[in-house]
Amino acid sequence: MADHEAPLVEAAKRYLKEHYGEDTVSMTVTVNDVKGGSGVLSVDCTVSIGGATSDWSKQFTFRGGKVATMSARMR
Repeated sequence: MADHEAPLVEAAKRYLKEHYGEDTVSMTVTVNDVKGGSGVLSVDCTVSIGGATSDWSKQFTFRGGKVATMSARMR
C-alpha cells in the first residue's frame, strides 16, 4: 500500500466498523481512483463479525476525503 493510500484505507476500515460493526482482518487496495479527496477506492478484504469471517470485494466512494457510500460483493 502506498503511503498516500493509508488514510483512505483507515477511513474505509472506520466506515465498516461504524456502519456495519465489521472488524477488518485484512484489506488490500485493488484500484485507487481517489484524487483530491474524491473518487473510488476498490479493495479486497476479509472482515469479522462476532468471530465469523467473510471475504469481500468492496468499493468505497469518497467525497471531500470521507466515505460517502460503499458497495460490496462476496468473494
